[in-house]
Amino acid sequence: MTTPQEKLLPATRRALLHRIAVAQSEGRAPSLVAAVVRGGERVWNGARTSVDGHAPDANVQYRIGSITKTFTAVLVLRLRDEGLLDLGDPLEKHLPGTGAGEATIAELLAHTGGLAAESPSPWWERTPGSLRPELADVLGEQPHRHPVGRRFHYSNPGFTLLGALVERLRDAPWEDVLRREVLEPLGLHRTTWHPQAPHAGGWAVHPWADVLLPERVEDLGRMGPAGQLWSTAADLARFAVFLAKGDDRVLSAESVLEMRTPAAPGEAADVSAGAAYGLGMQLQHQDGRFLVGHSGSVPGFLANLTISVEDDVAAVVLANCTSGPVVSEVAADLVRIVAEAEPRIPDPWQPLPDVDRAVLELAGPWYWGTHSFALRLVADGGVSLEPLAATLRSARFRPNGDGTWTGLNGYFAGELLRAVRRPDGSVSHLDLGSFVFTRQPYEEGAPVPGGVDPEGWRGIS
Repeated sequence: MTTPQEKLLPATRRALLHRIAVAQSEGRAPSLVAAVVRGGERVWNGARTSVDGHAPDANVQYRIGSITKTFTAVLVLRLRDEGLLDLGDPLEKHLPGTGAGEATIAELLAHTGGLAAESPSPWWERTPGSLRPELADVLGEQPHRHPVGRRFHYSNPGFTLLGALVERLRDAPWEDVLRREVLEPLGLHRTTWHPQAPHAGGWAVHPWADVLLPERVEDLGRMGPAGQLWSTAADLARFAVFLAKGDDRVLSAESVLEMRTPAAPGEAADVSAGAAYGLGMQLQHQDGRFLVGHSGSVPGFLANLTISVEDDVAAVVLANCTSGPVVSEVAADLVRIVAEAEPRIPDPWQPLPDVDRAVLELAGPWYWGTHSFALRLVADGGVSLEPLAATLRSARFRPNGDGTWTGLNGYFAGELLRAVRRPDGSVSHLDLGSFVFTRQPYEEGAPVPGGVDPEGWRGIS
């Protein structure tokens, strides 16, 4: 039987080990554990430690900080999918009286609700949650820092509100709902509110000396949905598979795709760096690769989960230090190492099981003005419209069952594509959100908006 460690080539395994060894050594982390997922399963894990003979394995818990927010977002999307709320609903509709109810649920998920980054003093991550027993204690007298919906501003109190929303609509504590609806179905039995042995201790490493100071572990109380959880490399590897593919017991593939879709840009520097935020997920375009996931940090711990859906590779990195290795960079490198050393082998080409001849008739070249496109048939009755010039973007469409299609991405997302036929049944043109696509550029006799010069195409003389 092949073990997880044998599912990658020896050279790949050594490159992964070298990367985490450098991270632990140069980052001066007391310990660091990592795992890699490919093809829906964990295929590698490794660890480095400062204590001889006590290297952690994929079953040792670390605190994961703000990766907790992604779990909270999953619970909120479940409520949406059940019809208990709409992402466009203002929070006030479901959780009245907070003083921050103008923000919509989607804005809170995307950190565009205008709320403060932190709760009022003292710093919530280093003090007991009992100091903030009510939402009013989390939000303070002036919860907003920006107009609602105007800009991305990362907010821990915003996810506290989302956790309270889950509790209100489920009539149960957030942690109980999470365990019942997400952790148990996905088999994340080592993801918990409080640490359970074996678990790492949190440490601060002196910035100018190789000495340690233990960090306190606090129960964050109301702030828990923003950063309370403990988990393992093995559990987060399973969670990564779910975030890439969905699981109908928890959330559909369509809903997790919605989480991974940009909902808010960052600051100007973040935009330049290719960073954005979805619904409870961080997004990064790096070195030609689209990465999704989340980082986390609380005193004593650093954590990161990074996924490249296109490469079908994910990585988890956990360390027990307040500052040290940049775990997001380490995780991105682990993904890159596997994706480049052992690139994904595509599935064999297969012909469509059947084809609608009326749709097949539409395949081939079309022109929007002088811009050339090719319409192709894809699986499940969908179509794609692909520009033949690199300056334009392609679009995919899902069938509506009535001979029309709805755009799924890019400029044409949500727009309706339909074939317009002449009285004799032949195809006249395609209509896409008022754009007319014809078989020839500015085709004579076609209903091109504004008409076509009756003299047609000509030379310069």
